[in-house]
Amino acid sequence: MPASLSIGDFARATNLSVKTLRYYHESGLLEPHEIDPNSGYRRYAAEQIPTAQVIRRFRDLDMSLDDIRAILSTRDISARNALIAAHLGRVEQNLERTRGVVASLHDLVEHPDADIPIEHRSVGQTRSASITAVVDVQDAGPWYQGALAELFATLAAQHVSPSGTAGAIWSNEIFTDERGGATIFVPCTADVRPVGRVVPLLIPGVELAVTVHAGPHVGIDRAYGALGSYVAGHAIGVDGPIREYYLVGAHESADDRDWRTEIGWPIFATSNP
Repeated sequence: MPASLSIGDFARATNLSVKTLRYYHESGLLEPHEIDPNSGYRRYAAEQIPTAQVIRRFRDLDMSLDDIRAILSTRDISARNALIAAHLGRVEQNLERTRGVVASLHDLVEHPDADIPIEHRSVGQTRSASITAVVDVQDAGPWYQGALAELFATLAAQHVSPSGTAGAIWSNEIFTDERGGATIFVPCTADVRPVGRVVPLLIPGVELAVTVHAGPHVGIDRAYGALGSYVAGHAIGVDGPIREYYLVGAHESADDRDWRTEIGWPIFATSNP
């Protein structure tokens, strides 16, 4: 008969509280080795300590109970490793995002009044290949990256050359309601044939106040803030969607520190300031 521990001793051995152990039992994640039918006392086998330690480490990495349960229940080593690798990938992405937020916050604190250059630009109508959808703001980043990849792949397959910088048109509802229409486009030398989500589109001309954000999209709100203040201060803003142009993006560089995003705020036609 394997050596067993009371729930209190097992808690001390694993650094998991009695409350947590009871919760894991009730959720089917870590069931006791035996339960006294009279008293209901839980006892755990010493051999369960490594399993409890694994669970603790997964929880320290914010892995869900469902994912942990799937990992512990599978006997397929490849499937188990894939589940673990997928979660570690998400953790690493979150770490990168946290580092970006910290760096952006340092910059905001150290340079609260940074001078962000802004200019006016008149953009003519542009023939393009495009993808349009209604998206949630939390999905906007992955959606636009996927749409851009699809656009470039479609142009290459049809032997149509891009003729300018890829961009996006973001509806006001994206910002105000966290969900709205968005269009990703790539200017091209000829009309693209409609395939899947990709359709030809004539992007209308517009007058813009523009600035450039350097680096990953974390901290891009500073560029937006500078544009909003500038347009309000000069009373030149008009109702219309925001434009973004991806001067250097994921298609050109895998290193987001190289990225350059030009943001355009619609304005009345004016002479350059």
